[in-house]
Amino acid sequence: MNKPVEIITIVEGKTEQIFIQSMVSPYLWAKGIFMTPIIASKPGQKGGDIKFARIKRDIELHIKQRSDTYLTLFLDYYGLKSDWPGYLESREKRTSGEKAKTINSATMDAVKEMFGHYEVTKRFIPYLSIHEFEALLFSDPSVLSSHLNVSESQVTNIITACGSPEEINDSQQTAPSKRLLSLSKRFKKTTTGIAVANEIGLTKIRECCPIFNEWLIAIESIGDN
Repeated sequence: MNKPVEIITIVEGKTEQIFIQSMVSPYLWAKGIFMTPIIASKPGQKGGDIKFARIKRDIELHIKQRSDTYLTLFLDYYGLKSDWPGYLESREKRTSGEKAKTINSATMDAVKEMFGHYEVTKRFIPYLSIHEFEALLFSDPSVLSSHLNVSESQVTNIITACGSPEEINDSQQTAPSKRLLSLSKRFKKTTTGIAVANEIGLTKIRECCPIFNEWLIAIESIGDN
């Protein structure tokens, strides 16, 4: 058996870490890829406050640590600080796909400029979740509405208005997380969110969320190569 590929994933918080551990890692392990999620760090604090000045320290740490590991991100686009490469340009884009392409490309360019001699073109896969992890939970209105104890039409109306889960926008009133709380105060990201994601399953999420799907395809290609 070939040695598994190892990839570190810098995640925003505990929910994203659990999502990777419980759903993404087991799926990738079957393909010979071992993914380890690590919460973005800074002195005395974990999660939140996603500035590039902060995340680049984690990128540097893991990209330099071992030459045979890979690195990716799993961070929310919503709430990013304006120092993030490509952020201001991405805000001018109309669709979520255009936003993702702009900010992920700019992130790769910034990391190459800083750490290019560590083969980052090969070893680094940028991914900003558009607009939040919670958007993935809208992939199955039936499952989501059941967990929130609301009518399915309340969920489908949001998706219909926006176009798709990843097109749900990111204002302070209408971001995916804000919409979930407006539907039900009982929603808890770490518990309800993970339960919904597990019931929906990766296959359905990938079908409904093409940006997320492209990220997984990029990771799968590491194992193929």
